[in-house]
Amino acid sequence: MSDTVQQAMGETGAPQRGRAGDGLGGALMRALRALGRQREATVFVIAVALFLYFVVHEGSIFTSKGNQVTLWSDFTAPYAIIALGEVYLLICGEIDLSVGFVVGFAPYLMHFLIDYYGFPGLLGLFFALLFGLAVGWINGFFTVTIGVPSFITTLGTGFVLMGLINTTSHDQPANIPGNVMGIGKWIDYYAWAPIVWAVVLTAIFHVVLTRTRWGLHTVSVGGNLLGAREAGIHAGRIKYGNFMVTGLLGAFVGLQQMYYTTVMSPTLGSYTYMFYAVTAAVIGGTAMLGGVGTIIGAFFGAVVLGILQDGFPLIGVSADPLYIIFGGAILVAMVANVQLTRLRERGQR
Repeated sequence: MSDTVQQAMGETGAPQRGRAGDGLGGALMRALRALGRQREATVFVIAVALFLYFVVHEGSIFTSKGNQVTLWSDFTAPYAIIALGEVYLLICGEIDLSVGFVVGFAPYLMHFLIDYYGFPGLLGLFFALLFGLAVGWINGFFTVTIGVPSFITTLGTGFVLMGLINTTSHDQPANIPGNVMGIGKWIDYYAWAPIVWAVVLTAIFHVVLTRTRWGLHTVSVGGNLLGAREAGIHAGRIKYGNFMVTGLLGAFVGLQQMYYTTVMSPTLGSYTYMFYAVTAAVIGGTAMLGGVGTIIGAFFGAVVLGILQDGFPLIGVSADPLYIIFGGAILVAMVANVQLTRLRERGQR
């Protein structure tokens, strides 16, 4: 009998069977354990559970194309995109409260430049996006160079932008300039365009955060600022860049919403975008104190918020108690996230 056969035989002379963990069940368990070790696991499970609940409860009403477009393109995509920038800021220990008003003012700036000053359409769009970068730079200047806490800095710039929106628009909506209507097909012409942009940007920002020096330095600055500086990392440059990226994303979402609603509205700019984006980031596993964050988790956090906003009215929850349920659901999600994180940490010891 060959050595190979002898090794495969037990003391009874029968071939040994594979271990219990070597089959399909074992592979599934290993996959589940690997998923459980990911910070995004909790919010992913919550998002799937909520989606299935509304599928079962409302059936074809929830799964209809019209409602799914509303869920993904209206309720999820804008907050997911802005959350990408907020994740980077939260990781490095900062926050941007003004980004929602960048969303509101960027389309009006484009409108003024094109309709009042004769700018070409593409140039007007470019300056609208550049405005987001400029607001981010201003936030970075007051926070990094002057030393004002980012909460106060961006609260102040948010109020300034809100005043600019109300003053320059005279509280009146405006139509999209005709020479940029055709450009809208690249931003938000198709029904699914916002969520496609959100997914693509999520993938890019995830790679940057996890695979590039910029992402590594962002985490280092938020986790140990003194150590990062001693290692030669330019912390101020990192924070400036992340503020500017967040402002740029806000301007981009503003243009998206302009095309999505086919009109510019002074009520578009508000703190709602910021609050929902930060909530999505925190639900997804990003720490408010810095040093830890996940782009994928923030995306699924935005999905959770979108499903709640879209699903509750479908089951007959009126607008009055909606935010009570909404706040409670967020707290439940956060508690689950914290508890499961502790269990994962215990399992790794």
